[in-house]
Amino acid sequence: MTADDIIVRPAAASDMDQVTAIFAYYVANSVATFEEVPPRSADWRYKLADLDEHNLPFLVAETGGAVCGFAYASPWRPKPAYRHTVEDTVYLAPGHTGRGMGGRLLGAVLARCAEAGARQIIAVIADTGSDASAALHRRFGFVQAGRLTAVGRKHGRWIDTILMQRELGAAGNGT
Repeated sequence: MTADDIIVRPAAASDMDQVTAIFAYYVANSVATFEEVPPRSADWRYKLADLDEHNLPFLVAETGGAVCGFAYASPWRPKPAYRHTVEDTVYLAPGHTGRGMGGRLLGAVLARCAEAGARQIIAVIADTGSDASAALHRRFGFVQAGRLTAVGRKHGRWIDTILMQRELGAAGNGT
């Protein structure tokens, strides 16, 4: 697979079974997510519809007809004053890392968030001991904004999170 083999496109409800399987792997086998029970396909379809209502992107990366990664942006916090700040999420299927797919997804999410009027984008990255996610975000101009120590416990260990942030630009008319 090369970068040319990857198609990044808006997610559809029919993609949610594959999204479910990708995310379930990380729930069961990593601390990359603090979820302990994998969301069902119906939960992902609800998220897709909710993000669409907020005019926020939910994208998939496809190669060979199979979804092998996904990314989306969701509201950072529910309070109205946060309406121009979003949080990104990027997951790749096992065996599909290191091939440019994460960068393609994150770049597309950033562009669509800017088009939607977002001003700030936050990444909350579990400190797994691997720098891959933080390095991906740094390549796209994110800077570390903080660290939350021992805020999650999963698979018998305490996990820190790293907060990274990037400005996207002015938020339209300021409303």
